[in-house]
Amino acid sequence: MEQDPRAWIAVLRNSHERLASLVSPLTPEQLREPGYPTEWSIAQVLSHIGSGAEISLLSLPAALGQAEPVDREAFPPIWDAWNAKSPDAQAADALSTDEKYVRALEQLSDDDLARISLSLFGMTLDSVGLIRLRLGEHALHTWDVAVSLDPAARVAPDAVDLLIDNVPQFLAPRLGREPDVPFRTRIRTSGPERDYLLVAANPISMADWPGDGGGADSEVRMPSEALLRLAYGRLDPGHTPDEVTADEADLDRLRKLFPGF
Repeated sequence: MEQDPRAWIAVLRNSHERLASLVSPLTPEQLREPGYPTEWSIAQVLSHIGSGAEISLLSLPAALGQAEPVDREAFPPIWDAWNAKSPDAQAADALSTDEKYVRALEQLSDDDLARISLSLFGMTLDSVGLIRLRLGEHALHTWDVAVSLDPAARVAPDAVDLLIDNVPQFLAPRLGREPDVPFRTRIRTSGPERDYLLVAANPISMADWPGDGGGADSEVRMPSEALLRLAYGRLDPGHTPDEVTADEADLDRLRKLFPGF
């Protein structure tokens, strides 16, 4: 996994610019149309991105050791304020607040980046870990907007290149749901190439393919972009690329394993 925080910041900047290019031309009517998931409008997806940027900005001084950690009780009022905005304000404010957060990261010195430490989700995150969480959220929610405008949209390739190794290390054991019947699947990806063994049991684990002794029940081949979306519950049949090769039953149980949020 890439260990240079500035590489992660650069890709987060690209994701912000992609989001801005998607949103800026939208009409008020389009902002009110469904995003992905369809129970959210595009504006509501943007509200989620914006509130996340505001919370990230609020948390940054603590991560730098310049303030006390932010109490999670501070988050609900932020979400409520964003939910109360009009769709037009949600869109405009999301882009401006997201820009502020990306710029704040870009302006950090090397010493600042080296001393970042934040306790979150039972982990202690360094600068790469902190930015990785934001990039994963940002890139996938940007796709939520993009795919509502173009059904063939894909997650940005530079984000996929960085985030794909986050699937076995972080996403699979945290987002996977224990299946009724355990199974083992070999997952081989392209762009970039990876070869994993997914053990769907309790707990769920995912690691590099061990070789002939892997004992997989099935094999699935897919682009890394598709695997990333699968982990986030965004590989439904209508948004599964033709390059994915697997028995439909195997895909269905993988989708059930990762229902998304």
